[in-house]
Amino acid sequence: MSKPLIDVDECSGCGTCIDSCPNDVFELIDDIAKAVNVDGCDGCKACEEECAMEAIKVED
Repeated sequence: MSKPLIDVDECSGCGTCIDSCPNDVFELIDDIAKAVNVDGCDGCKACEEECAMEAIKVED
């Protein structure tokens, strides 16, 4: 199972991960992206690839 890890110190809260994720894994909470549906992550890495801040890494 894949798991997205967010570096909260690097996250700008832009919402790109929310827009790029096909499985609704992320939500913005207090202007920081949080993985609220980790079980929905299929490991596509769209969030990791689209994050301009390089704040997301997807572990396999």
